[in-house]
Amino acid sequence: MEVADEALGDPNRVVIQPDYNSISGRSVRVIGYSMIAEAIVTVIVLEDDGAEYGVNGWLANERDRRLYNEERSGTGGTDGQP
Repeated sequence: MEVADEALGDPNRVVIQPDYNSISGRSVRVIGYSMIAEAIVTVIVLEDDGAEYGVNGWLANERDRRLYNEERSGTGGTDGQP
């Protein structure tokens, strides 16, 4: 949980809304760095009635690492879309 909290709190995080893999279109993908994990992490959250719930999280895949690094270097899009 602390790893996910770090990624969600990363000032350089990338927020993709809706998550590009979401079937319902309701989940949000957040890609951020965790110092505990010493890695870029993907966290899926669901917003419902103003509350945010962590659904799942894992070490970021190649695509998400690329999106995160592009955003940090200023070469990515401003909307976080792949």
